[in-house]
Amino acid sequence: MPFIQTEFPGLVIFEPKVFGDDRGYFFEAYNKDLFQSNGLYYDWVQDNQSSSSYGVIRGLHFQKGAAAQTKLVRCLSGVILDVVVDLRKSSPTFKKVFAIELTAEKKNALLVPKGFAHGFSVLSEKAEVLYKCDALYNKESEGGLLYNDPELGIEWGIRPGSELVSEKDQQHLPLASLQQDCFFE
Repeated sequence: MPFIQTEFPGLVIFEPKVFGDDRGYFFEAYNKDLFQSNGLYYDWVQDNQSSSSYGVIRGLHFQKGAAAQTKLVRCLSGVILDVVVDLRKSSPTFKKVFAIELTAEKKNALLVPKGFAHGFSVLSEKAEVLYKCDALYNKESEGGLLYNDPELGIEWGIRPGSELVSEKDQQHLPLASLQQDCFFE
């Protein structure tokens, strides 16, 4: 089975079947019928792709309210540590952190449902990341959570002093300071 349910409701690891030979490899990165036959019904409307070097930390980002997004995150080259924080008040994993290495070699992906803050760090020299979204980006609805919030205690896997974080991401609030409209029912 290519889908692994985590302890976080709705947070699913996808490990596709890869067919390799002396020419290279082939796999289905997404198959609507396969996802739907496993209860995963999404209408992907936007693809985002980034390229980053070692030490980059992006996040933790989310879209509030009706603009909330489900994401299917994959590492196309290199290795990342993909990190999410559950912001769903009714979830048994509310305010908890989940992290997984996504690698080009393994071709694994993480399905991140609405209601999570999401970010990643680059563990390899370079990495390219692609993620599908089921809602369009909405600047007025963007939110963020401070990547180095001591309450979360996220270990990003980056050598101390090598972190590269945008000024915008450094300005996000810690979990304890988020306003109620940043949490999901």
